[in-house]
Order: sequence, then C-alpha cells, then structure tokens
Amino acid sequence: MPHDISLITTVAAGFGLAMILGFIAARLKIPPLVGYLVAGIIMGPATPGFVADVELAGQLAEIGVMLLMFGVGLHFSLEDLMNVRRIAVPGAVVQITVATALGTVLAMYWGWSFGGGLVFGLALSCASTVVLLRALETRGILDSVNGRIAVGWLVVEDLVCVLVLVLMPPLAELLGGSAADAHGAGGSLWGTLAVTLAKVGAFIALMLVVGRRVFPRILWAVARTGSRELFTLCVIAAAVGVAYGSAKLFGVSFALGAFFAGMMMRESDFAHRAAEESLPLRDAFSVLFFVSVGMLFDPQVLLQEPGKVLAVAAVVIVGKTVAAILLVLAFRYPLNTALTVGASLAQIGEFSFILAGLGVALDLLPKAGQSLILAGALISIAFNSVVFAAIGPARKWALAHSALARRLEMREDPTAALPTTVEEHFLSGQVVLVGYGRVGRRIAEALDAQKIPYVVAEQHRQVVEKLRERGVPAVSGDASDPAVLIQAHIARAGMLVIATPDTLDVRKIVDMARTLNPAIEVVLRTHSEEEAGLLRQESLGTVFMGEDELAKGMARHVLARMGKGA
Repeated sequence: MPHDISLITTVAAGFGLAMILGFIAARLKIPPLVGYLVAGIIMGPATPGFVADVELAGQLAEIGVMLLMFGVGLHFSLEDLMNVRRIAVPGAVVQITVATALGTVLAMYWGWSFGGGLVFGLALSCASTVVLLRALETRGILDSVNGRIAVGWLVVEDLVCVLVLVLMPPLAELLGGSAADAHGAGGSLWGTLAVTLAKVGAFIALMLVVGRRVFPRILWAVARTGSRELFTLCVIAAAVGVAYGSAKLFGVSFALGAFFAGMMMRESDFAHRAAEESLPLRDAFSVLFFVSVGMLFDPQVLLQEPGKVLAVAAVVIVGKTVAAILLVLAFRYPLNTALTVGASLAQIGEFSFILAGLGVALDLLPKAGQSLILAGALISIAFNSVVFAAIGPARKWALAHSALARRLEMREDPTAALPTTVEEHFLSGQVVLVGYGRVGRRIAEALDAQKIPYVVAEQHRQVVEKLRERGVPAVSGDASDPAVLIQAHIARAGMLVIATPDTLDVRKIVDMARTLNPAIEVVLRTHSEEEAGLLRQESLGTVFMGEDELAKGMARHVLARMGKGA
C-alpha cells in the first residue's frame, strides 16, 4: 500500500494473536495473560517470522497504563489514600530498599559494578501497575482494605521511581557510568532533588486544589449535552491529556498523572458512568501492554543464563514477597492482609523496563542485565496468578499447622477491642453498625440525632481511630470474624445494620450474629435486585436496595408535589 500501516499491522496482529493464545490458555486453565505474553514473544524480533513494531507497541501499552490508572483513580478517593498512608509510605520505602539491596548484592556477586548492581536492584523493586490492578480486579478485592493498601503502596512506589529516574543521570558518572549531558544533568545533586520534589509537589497541589473543582464541572457540562460519544471522549481526553501533561510539565509518570486525574474526577456525580465508559478501552490496551512485554523478551537468555534467570525470579517472587509480608505483619496487620499485599508485589513491570533502559544508556547496567530484567518480568507476571491462587491454601495450611500463624491472623490490635472506658449504655440494646462508608456515615448521623447508642465495626483502622477521637465506640476488623462481633457486644445488641456494599460475607455475618444473639433484628443493603431476592428468601433480615429506595423517595416527592401525598 502507498502509505505506512505499521500501526494498524501491530494492533491487528497483537489483538488477533492475543485473542487466540489467550483463549487457548483459558481452555488449559492457565491465566489468559500468559497467552498475551506468548503472543508478544511470537511477534517480537527475537523469534523468526513476522516482527511487529516494538516502539509502537510500547506506546500503545503506555496508553493502556494511563487508562487503567485513571480507572483506579475513579474508584480510589483521596480519603482512601490517606487511610493507608501509615503502612503504604514506610512499607513501600522499606520494601524498595530491601529488594534493591538483594538485587545489588546478586549483581555484584556476578562481577558487575556497584552502579550496575544498584540500577539492577532498583529495577527489581518496582511492581507493575497493570499486573497488580488486573490481579486485584479479577479477584474482586480492588475496593477491599487489602486492595487499597496494595494500591496505595504502589502509588508510593511510583513516586519513588519518578525520583530515581530524575536522579540517575546526574549520579551516573559518580556511580561509574558515562556523563549524562544528554539526559538533562546539570547543577548539584541537592538542587536536582529540590527541583524534582518541587515539581511533584506542584503537580499534586494543582490536582488537589484546581483539579477537584475543574474536572467535575467539565464532566457535568459535557453530560448536559446528552451526547454519549462526547462524554466518552471527555473521559479519555482527561485521562490521556493529564497523564501526558503531568509527564511533560512536572516530570511525573504517565501512570501517576492519570491516577490523580481519575481521583479528582471521582468528585463528580458521573464518576461511575465515566468508569463504565472507559472500561472497554482499558481492557483492550492492557492486553497490548502484556503483548509489548512479550515482544521485548529474548528467549535465548533462558538457555544462555538459566541460573541467573532463576536467581532474578527468586528475588522478585520470593524475596519481595517475604519482605512485604514481614513488613505488613510488623505493622500489626493480620496474616491475610500480609499475604495479599505480598502476592500483589511479587512481580515487576513497566518502571523496571524504563529504569533498565536508562541504566544501559548511561553505561551503568550491562546489556545482559536488561535481558535478565525482562526475563524476570515475564516469569513473575506469568506466575503472579499462581502466587495469588496460593494465598488461600497457604493461609489454610499455616493456620492448621502453626500456632504462630493463628496468633498472627488474630493480631492484638489496639483498635480491635473496645476501650474499657466505653459507657454501659453503648453495650446493651445498642445498634451494631457494620461499615462506616457513605451509607454508614448517614445512618450514624441519624442515630446521633436521635441519641440512639451504637457501636461501629469497620475494617479501616484509621477510620476507627478517628471515630474514637470523636468519642464514638468503634472496633476495627472484618465483621465476618466472630471476634469482631463479640467485641462490638453483639450478644446484647438490639439491632445489626450491615451498611457495607459487599454482600459476599453477609450470610456469615448474620449467621454468627444470630448464633450469639438469636433475637437480634438485622438490616442490610444490596445493589442487586437478584441478590435482594435471595437475601429475602433466606430471611436474613430487612433488605434495602439502592434503586428501590431512590425510586420510593422520588415517587414520594412527585406525589407530594402533585397534591397526592399522604
């Protein structure tokens, strides 16, 4: 053809091969993403036959990362981020330090320079945004406490990686690499650091101050036009535009810029619709991310350096996982949370490739190191689903065979028990309110207004601490755990109100509550009409569905305005 169609060829071949191999992988009970990776290897320059445009595939993958992080931001509020800061910030920093140290020692054992080992270790410390989010979404735990901790941890990792990428060029010569004139070095190290922190701080401040006001208004103005395609275009333009602008103006990663754009747009009433509109594109481009990873991989490294490849995989899958688990346990979180966060970080991805490429360009990292990093990424991404699947059996085995594991699962958290100073009227005939989100807060406000005593059971420790500061009796933990209900004095309560949107553990919570208090009245919520019907059939309690209550409220208003109200 007379014009260049490399983009069309790359997209068509990528989607086609990914679909075929992903389908085969699914039929073999293997995660489809393994098929996507193999599709990339087949299309890559390291294998015979058709070779796609690697650079184009990488750029398409970057768009996928932007859209995916934008979608996460739409579901992840600033409050969620602040709630996990006490574990996410120190946890991410320490975990990066440990993984970097392991990688550095391993590289120096192979005879590499300290500078090369440092870059190698840093590349092994960065988890993949796409892999983490896909794993959490697949298992339905993205909005859980464990999922929010993992996402918050990753946001901190991204900020650290941005700082590392800026500091590498001016430090290159000091670490044994080449001068970095072409990479924007200049001035003192402390000056560079100050400029970087100022840029990141300015970006975050701009998003928090301006973005929270501007984005919701733009979305509202576009929604008023009634054009669905214009609304979708607005969502995509915001995600990609802010991500690009943040990278060019503030030196922030595409992923982090898109994440903050989504988080600010969450302030709009149309956030849920924005998430739905961008979902197909997020899924499609995330597939291209895995394909692009496969295209960068040279299978020859598996034959030439099998021992080194296994060592890299061990650092990523075992070393990082163990470090993360120990860190989470050190912060007095239960074993289940530690295992989930550990599995979430047992892989490397996009930032690792960027660090490796910059390290090679600065003559710090040997070319062989880049190949080993890609091999480690491929193996860790392919095995991440296996690591996640092993959480349940590993936890079950540990609890059955280890007294220490049982103690770790039931951590002595100061917020896991009600203070002894709680007044007696809160412990008899009270309402036990499970969940203190948007619905739970409104119920609590109504109870406060009528001076009805209640005790809150909430998974977020920070929320419980804030409630206690206000004098509200609260206990932290999963209400499906009998110990949490016992601490909330369910045996003497007058009513149980389950205000959480997740209905997976509702039956377990109600069964345990009625075992401890057969006469207790139960009120619960659901978003699904089918689920509401099943809950009513099982006589679990009085069920409220969001759409029903909204319709009833609107109907009452209409009837009252039309002179037909009671």
